[in-house]
Amino acid sequence: MIALDGKVALVTGGARGIGEAYTRALHAAGARVVLADVLAPEGAALAAELGDGARFVELDLRDEQQWTAAVDAAVAAFGAIDVLVNNAGIENAAPIEHLTLEKWDAVIGVNLTGVFLGCRAVVPTMKRQGSGSIINISSVEGMRGSPGLHGYTASKFGVRGLSASLAVELGPAGIRVNSVHPGYIATQMSARIDPDRLDIPLGRPGAPEDLVGTILFLASEASSFTSGAEFVVDGGMIAGIPHR
Repeated sequence: MIALDGKVALVTGGARGIGEAYTRALHAAGARVVLADVLAPEGAALAAELGDGARFVELDLRDEQQWTAAVDAAVAAFGAIDVLVNNAGIENAAPIEHLTLEKWDAVIGVNLTGVFLGCRAVVPTMKRQGSGSIINISSVEGMRGSPGLHGYTASKFGVRGLSASLAVELGPAGIRVNSVHPGYIATQMSARIDPDRLDIPLGRPGAPEDLVGTILFLASEASSFTSGAEFVVDGGMIAGIPHR
């Protein structure tokens, strides 16, 4: 029910899973979408399916030059970037004494440094336009601890904090920055977790489509006075105190 006609959105990790749901929803709402991913065959196929209002760019989030190229491609194709959805992320798990520096660096590099580079890359374009919406996907793990997920948790807390500081800095330029904190969402990435072990008050795992409404709201003028906010979409999972 939200119209995004005339807006241009760039979605990282937009080729599959939650990112694919965002890409399809933004496009269906009228936005022109640039989906950026390391999954070139899947991304190219999705862009071809969506048609003239979509483009695919290959993007390693850790690479500054690739970020510059992705932004340039979006502006060349559609003339602007009104919305950035920093969605792509990875995770790994290990007890702290077995968490290698390599694993730590991998998660921080994609989940936090990649978000930083993305925000930095789109800001000059958004400042010239005098407007923009940056939507950074954090997690409920950006609000509480989780055993074994140390790098992931640290990165998602970092995304939450970065979003807040950018909201304060960029507000005078007309750029809004918000973070979204999904709970358990059934995707390929979360397949190793048994949702029956989680206390989800709504009684079911989330689906990628359950996040779409929040993204469309933040991408639209309906959220024109919303910045520096944190949107938890978790079926009520972190609202209560866990009991054994």
